[in-house]
Amino acid sequence: MVLLVFGLVLFLGVHSVRIAADGWRTQTLARLGEGPWKGLYSLVSAVGLGLIIWGYGLARQQPVVLWVPPTGMRHAAALLTLIAFILLAATYVPRNAIKARLHHPMVLGVKVWALAHLLSNGNLADVLLFGSFLLWAVLSFRAARQRDRAQGTVYASGTAAGTGAAVAVGALAWLGFAFWAHAWLIGVSPLGR
Repeated sequence: MVLLVFGLVLFLGVHSVRIAADGWRTQTLARLGEGPWKGLYSLVSAVGLGLIIWGYGLARQQPVVLWVPPTGMRHAAALLTLIAFILLAATYVPRNAIKARLHHPMVLGVKVWALAHLLSNGNLADVLLFGSFLLWAVLSFRAARQRDRAQGTVYASGTAAGTGAAVAVGALAWLGFAFWAHAWLIGVSPLGR
């Protein structure tokens, strides 16, 4: 569990700099330059992610059960993760109404993904992992919206084609992950196959 917690502190800590210390980030970025800043950021993120994966894998070998979610929560999680994948796709597909309306769909996707996994998993490691990501996403979204308001950020309006493409790409990615990649990468088949 220690590795999981340390990984979460590193990974979410580096991703929280804009939440907690945006001014320091701006000064450090100017002092170091974009390349070194991104390199250091990426290195700390990669180490944190590696520790999260390793620590979570170890914690799953000796689970501490806090509660047993009802079977129906798996269905709710499947629907919520579909929404999360569509939000993730909306981050990258140009000129879609989802991003035009919500402004930060990736962070919202992390919120929905984390909530889905909290609903369908009741072990201590799950609560630490997904609860930490949910808390981070809530704070990150709030900070991003505050920055948008302060800077007067305007988002491009969406088109039907862009929105349809975001939904299609997200749904296809979800299908591949739900029916194949989740079991291959995580060792759990979320749809019980």
